[in-house]
Amino acid sequence: MKIEAIKKIAVIGAGDMGNGIAQLGVMAGYQVAMRDVEERFVERGMTTIKKSLEKLVEKGKLSPAERDAALGRLAPQIDLAAAVREADFVIEAVPEIMELKKQVFGDLDRLTPPQAILATNTSNMSISEIAAVTKRPALVLGMHFFNPAVLMKLVEVIKGEKTAAESAQTALDLALKMNKAPVLVKKDSPGFIYNRVNAPTGLFLSKITEEGHPTPEEFDAAMKAVMPMTPFELVDYVGIDVSYHSLSYFAQVLSPEYAPSALFKEKVQAGNLGKKTGRGFFDWSQGRPVIDPAKATAEYDVLHLIALQVNEATKLLDEGVVDDPKVIDLAMANGGGAGIGPFTLAQSIGYEKLVAKCEELAARFRLQVFKPTATMRQGNIIV
Repeated sequence: MKIEAIKKIAVIGAGDMGNGIAQLGVMAGYQVAMRDVEERFVERGMTTIKKSLEKLVEKGKLSPAERDAALGRLAPQIDLAAAVREADFVIEAVPEIMELKKQVFGDLDRLTPPQAILATNTSNMSISEIAAVTKRPALVLGMHFFNPAVLMKLVEVIKGEKTAAESAQTALDLALKMNKAPVLVKKDSPGFIYNRVNAPTGLFLSKITEEGHPTPEEFDAAMKAVMPMTPFELVDYVGIDVSYHSLSYFAQVLSPEYAPSALFKEKVQAGNLGKKTGRGFFDWSQGRPVIDPAKATAEYDVLHLIALQVNEATKLLDEGVVDDPKVIDLAMANGGGAGIGPFTLAQSIGYEKLVAKCEELAARFRLQVFKPTATMRQGNIIV
């Protein structure tokens, strides 16, 4: 199915990601059914969309008539069969539980038109494994939006082992119609691009807490001048539980070295998850924590973080997850607040400096994950 044939989209899940994707769909001119398991979840999603559209009107980015037309294209649903009966493209946005996703895709395969494309908004999980429960694996793919979906530009379109090229192209075209910056992930691999490139950073932070120094504030203070939100602060903002589960997942599928530190586990067990609970590595009870640059550690600098990103990005090229370094740079520039990709940074800094940083970290923490790859040592990737 090509993009011209897409008339109706169904979004499965009305939570933060689901309602954001549904809003993007109606703003792009599509009929959208937004479905969740209970009326209260659907109502909450509808309220969020209405508030978001109203803010766009207030900012002059949307006219009242455009707002009303967008809402007129949105159909809230709790009946799955009714939501997907005439859908051409379905985007699943349910919690990150593999068995739940498989159950949903089994139902979607049975209830949707046979030509409908089925996409999962998973941030990590195997597209091929999800597709295997359907009779249409050529029409199943990943379409990973970033939170908040309405604002973040990056969308990763991920091919499973059997995803048809036309299905992937239609998803890329749909993301463009939603005013996003899509990238194609050619090989189904843990973490795809953005989360995979950032995985060693999460491990690095975990290992710092194992060593006991520097403190999270001392580490973040060293990064404050060059980062809008510093590393430990970002972990708190997203949720320590999210980082903990991500590290645990990568420990299973990439390397046991990713196993999270005892302190990460303790904070999760104690319910000190960061911003959403008021306390994590920082105190959020009075709002965003104040990080004093004067407390900056001399042990680490931002080049350590860049080096880990560049090194992991080379692994994606070596493994065939992506075949063009420009795609990785586009993904990393649009997936967070950096605005610039790792290979562009590496060119300006010099690969030799970054290789030295990786070697330093690999020796200090005795981790293979941090060792520079042969591709990084060659230092000839140009974007």
